[in-house]
Amino acid sequence: MKTSDFYYDLPPELIAQDPLSDRSSSRLLVLEPDTGNIRHRTFCDITDYLKSGDCLVLNDTKVIPARLIGVKSDTGAAVEVFLLKRREEGIWETIVRPGKKLRQGARVTFGDGALEGEIIEVLPDGNRLVRFEYEGIFENLLDRLGQMPLPPYITHKLEDRNRYQTVYARYEGSAAAPTAGLHFTRELLDNISQMGVNICYVTLHVGLGTFRPVKVEDVSDHHMHTEWYNITGESASLINDARASGHRIICVGTTSCRCIESACQSDGKVACGSGETDIFIYPGYKFRVMDGLITNFHLPESTLLMLVSALAGKDNIMKAYGEAIGERYRFFSFGDAMFILPRGISCF
Repeated sequence: MKTSDFYYDLPPELIAQDPLSDRSSSRLLVLEPDTGNIRHRTFCDITDYLKSGDCLVLNDTKVIPARLIGVKSDTGAAVEVFLLKRREEGIWETIVRPGKKLRQGARVTFGDGALEGEIIEVLPDGNRLVRFEYEGIFENLLDRLGQMPLPPYITHKLEDRNRYQTVYARYEGSAAAPTAGLHFTRELLDNISQMGVNICYVTLHVGLGTFRPVKVEDVSDHHMHTEWYNITGESASLINDARASGHRIICVGTTSCRCIESACQSDGKVACGSGETDIFIYPGYKFRVMDGLITNFHLPESTLLMLVSALAGKDNIMKAYGEAIGERYRFFSFGDAMFILPRGISCF
């Protein structure tokens, strides 16, 4: 299976640059994987495809303002430090730009000098370990000095940083938003809950590897990035009880999917607890927990496009993407959504 098999041509003007004023007013392409049938709806119509007893799984990670703009302490040259993962107290794995200016031992000053960093190690993949020096609470400084880490294809300034958070975001740690969840409002979630749908939350801190291109020709040669996840005992029970009683597990976003599929044990049950996952889902993968997926439209040749192709079939996905382009859907993080229905369910 070649990476080029997952290429499609997207007109640049279809990349959504700004969030809609009303989260749930985005468009929804409903895909029936058994037949490839497609229906065009509005996101708030998602309730037409949910039923009592379903388990809706959402990722409650919260994006941190991970992009820090500073200056090299000895020369004053402008640099950027992007926080990826906290390794230990005060030490973070980061991406830096420009890398040539930030070798081991280099120091960076941010803002008014309340935060300084030293490059203590250059990792094999080019990332840097940075030890930060500060007084007070790091998260407070980051909130004041950091910027939201919008994907590189979004060039517009984000006026309200909360629009790059889900309304249920709780646990800080992501370098990118679980964007399928951006379509939900509190009112819509309340309506879904009142229908008898069980809403459960898992946490997976999204890394920048989400946006890294697949550079190998053979898909199976791709090395997946790792991400930290946590599933509480309560959430694991909700998922396992729903499956045991014959109800459907519907994930909101590929991160929720990767989380519960990673935690699935040999007996088919989802285990509670924390861990690191580098699960890579592409066609040929047999889903063990998830039945349906609410997701956004993904970049060409990306691991996320491969994941949805594993669920719905590559031909169905490429056909659906072609129709979405023809219908002028909005793509990527601030764009429209797709619901890949559980098998056996009609989109009409």
